[in-house]
Amino acid sequence: MIGKLTGILSDKNPPEVIVDCHGVGYEVNVPMSTFYNLPATGEKVSLVTHFVVREDAQILYGFATLSEREAFRQLIKISGVGPRTALSVLSGMSVADLAQAITSQEAGRLVKVPGIGKKTAERLLLELKGKLGGDLGGLFAVNTSDAQSDIQQALMALGYSDKEAAAALKSLPADVGVSEGIKLALKALNK
Repeated sequence: MIGKLTGILSDKNPPEVIVDCHGVGYEVNVPMSTFYNLPATGEKVSLVTHFVVREDAQILYGFATLSEREAFRQLIKISGVGPRTALSVLSGMSVADLAQAITSQEAGRLVKVPGIGKKTAERLLLELKGKLGGDLGGLFAVNTSDAQSDIQQALMALGYSDKEAAAALKSLPADVGVSEGIKLALKALNK
């Protein structure tokens, strides 16, 4: 429902921030990785969000990057992992570190995160294998350019899977623009 907020950062109180959007203050829970990269209060901020509606609450979670939000969404799909635990995981390690831990099946790195025990860490490794590791290619790569990220998001919005979009990106020149990249990627996918 609410996918992105852009406004003035009016208050920071970890893990919650308040973003003032034209006079309406949205309370947003953010992971510490996002919190540390926020501007000073009174400055403009933009967060991609995930909106959770429960019987007793409506909670907005905010992220600095699309990859953080995608990792959060993958985490909360796992049985026994709620939004708070997912936020804790993303506060304890970057998306790239999480993807690397899953790819190399290192439960020890996950257990270091507060609130994650051995059984939960093993469940995360099992359920996220192939979803958050190296199989996603460019989506979680630290050095992915903004243009490539935009191209991949556009392809996914058109209904292509993460793997198809990542495979199409590999065939593109590194310095391609967004609109040209989308055209080339669609041609590659339609072959």
